[in-house]
Amino acid sequence: MIETGSALLVLALAAPLAMAALAPLLRRPLRLLPLAATPALAAALFAPLGSAVDLPDVLLGSTLRLDRIGAVFLGFGALLWTLAGAYALGYMTHSERTRSFSIFWLLTLVGALGVFIAADAVTFYLLFAVLSFAAYGLVLHDRTPAARRAGHVYIVLALFGEVALLVAFMLADTSSPTLQFADIRAALTTSPWRAAILAGLLIGFGIKFGLVPAHVWLPLAHSQAPTPASAVLSGVIVAAGVIGLIRFLPLESADRTLADGLIALGLVTAYFGIIVGLMQTSAKVILAYSTLSQMGLIVTVLASAMSAPGGAGAAIDAATLYALHHGLAKAALFMTVGLAARNVWPSRPVMCVTVFTALAIAGFPLSGGALAKLAMKGSLGNGIVAWLVTLSAVGTTMLMLRFLWALSLSPARAPSEGRAFGLLAPWLAMAGAALALSWLMFPTLSGHSWSYAASPANLWSALWPVLLAPLLLALPRIDLVATVEAMAHRLARFERKFETRAEGLSAPRRFEPTRTLFPMIDAVERGLRHSAAFGPLLILIAALMAFAFGSMRR
Repeated sequence: MIETGSALLVLALAAPLAMAALAPLLRRPLRLLPLAATPALAAALFAPLGSAVDLPDVLLGSTLRLDRIGAVFLGFGALLWTLAGAYALGYMTHSERTRSFSIFWLLTLVGALGVFIAADAVTFYLLFAVLSFAAYGLVLHDRTPAARRAGHVYIVLALFGEVALLVAFMLADTSSPTLQFADIRAALTTSPWRAAILAGLLIGFGIKFGLVPAHVWLPLAHSQAPTPASAVLSGVIVAAGVIGLIRFLPLESADRTLADGLIALGLVTAYFGIIVGLMQTSAKVILAYSTLSQMGLIVTVLASAMSAPGGAGAAIDAATLYALHHGLAKAALFMTVGLAARNVWPSRPVMCVTVFTALAIAGFPLSGGALAKLAMKGSLGNGIVAWLVTLSAVGTTMLMLRFLWALSLSPARAPSEGRAFGLLAPWLAMAGAALALSWLMFPTLSGHSWSYAASPANLWSALWPVLLAPLLLALPRIDLVATVEAMAHRLARFERKFETRAEGLSAPRRFEPTRTLFPMIDAVERGLRHSAAFGPLLILIAALMAFAFGSMRR
């Protein structure tokens, strides 16, 4: 007789798969969406850790297993899919393609939640492929030229990532006795194909969560997918890449070369997402670049564990808490964009919740983001990497302020038609879950108490980046020319005192700073004053200088 835990694991994937088969026969298939992830949520809450299901007749033999990290990812992912499904029920009601949307939604859910409980490379790859291909239907949903272009870019990169993962798993199989995660990680230390396997893993998973330079699909897909799909794309689907790194990378190996390379790649992705995001005007695209930046920080945390033997467990826990909060908070912000499009924005309560949720991404004190960043500190240490990660919070705050500005300018495209509550309730629950679950999981995943998170020192370390960001945004508006121009007038008067003219000859051409040089300076200043890239460039220059200084000290 099958155990309850094992039955819940099977039901977590079988239920949405059966619903996808049933959706074409129903008049209103959208009603299935809020229910599809509830078996997975039940499995995360009630199935005992260690519950497993062996499926020897599936492919080369597949296994589902619930471990501690998988349960956390499965629980937050299922909750996000449930709330996003309830939101989609109200948001997509008047869409012309509710059946196709429902089918692709349910199939994507199977893959996205399945990778969290997969126990071997074969099962993981199968479910990862289901996720990749089904999500294509969500990106392509509107069938507009822009959506088709985004879909084409996404599917090409997804195919490339799937091939890279397949090659990596095949090469790993030559050195590993089984395709269990632990055996593959152990085989990586001695395999002659180690470099090729690592490259395949980084390409496959890096594409999924937008690691530079494989990030190009993410802003395109987020801007063109329906808002509920954007919420799950940014909240859960990118988490599939995170769990992939956790499952397959040898984080316990203390490989300093690999660690340094991943840290550099993660920091480049984090700062690239900030700088390019600040140049955008679409609220959804800004959020997409923010996701890109946050995934870079997660990679940095995981890679830092490789340079500190014995730190893999703490780094994995910190990355899990960070991914949990980011997924829920970012999904709530995407839902806010949908509220604006349905004439539910702006009301004062909605604005207050949105501002707090946006600043939580940057680590505002006592928010879920502050707890997640605090959990990362132990893995990052006190060196230049920790300093750059902390400094990135300034850029993230600027990016969130940019998002709020873009959101305030978003035009409403359709009336709410009395469905405001159907959108507001899941949105508010999502924002509340981002805060509540972060506090609930903080002691378990960080090893610290709640009082430690509320200490004055930690509150200040979370507050100063948020306070510095508005100052950097205001810096380009300071008129730097005024003082210099006054000095130029004095210089011009001093120049004229010594000016001589020869009789009968034309006057020599005079150099007048106020007519030549300083108008040019003013033009440059005016351009910087209105450039969204000015503040991030200051941060980047400071980071490079600090990195160079740290290198010289080493």
